[in-house]
Amino acid sequence: MCELLGFSARKPTDLRKQLRSFYAHSVRHPHGWGMMHSGGIVREAVRAEDSELLRTLLDTLPPQSKLLGHIRYATVGSVRLENCHPFTAQDDTGRAWTMIHNGTIYSGRQLIGSAHLQAGDTDSERLFLYLLRCINAAKPQTPAERFSLIESFVREIAPRNKLNLIIDDGDLLYVHKNMADTLQYRKLGTGYLFATAPVDDGDWHDLPLAQVFAYRDGARIFKGEPHSGIFVPTLQYITAADAMNI
Repeated sequence: MCELLGFSARKPTDLRKQLRSFYAHSVRHPHGWGMMHSGGIVREAVRAEDSELLRTLLDTLPPQSKLLGHIRYATVGSVRLENCHPFTAQDDTGRAWTMIHNGTIYSGRQLIGSAHLQAGDTDSERLFLYLLRCINAAKPQTPAERFSLIESFVREIAPRNKLNLIIDDGDLLYVHKNMADTLQYRKLGTGYLFATAPVDDGDWHDLPLAQVFAYRDGARIFKGEPHSGIFVPTLQYITAADAMNI
């Protein structure tokens, strides 16, 4: 599967050490990389360790107060730029949403209606497009309404699926996992760093399982209720080919 990294802080923080460690994991996840930082979003369908673009970016990246990072191991979808994370788009109000995903969607027929809209061929992109459909249908106005929508979305999709997510809406950073031992966090500077596996020698902790959390400027703003959609490993007999046909 893929690996995720997310960061939210009150003050800009130099993340280059942690990012170099994170992207070094691409030796095991070679099918593309991406990053959302203060300068925008950049993606490549090459192994991060081989990317001159990433090397230059990490040499020059200024301190960040919010960041998403992703390295891809292809399970559904070919190796191409359109399949690299993060995925980003504006909702009907003009708010930009950005998402990275670690996992596979085995059961998700509600995603079928988004297949004709996607640029690539991954289940992750279909998941993101379905999220946008939910947002545009509900039209959440306040941070609390947006959090409630994300929590409902997660509760709907999580059963029978691998659903580790980090989502940014330009205000809040949402974090969720439903697989044990797959997303951790640590305090860093004035904020929190989240990663699939530790990227430095700091004091890392397991993110609670099957709950949605939302952060703004390094502070936890919302904490969802635990849900029952924990991924059960025995479901792994379903193949990636099956997932592509949902």
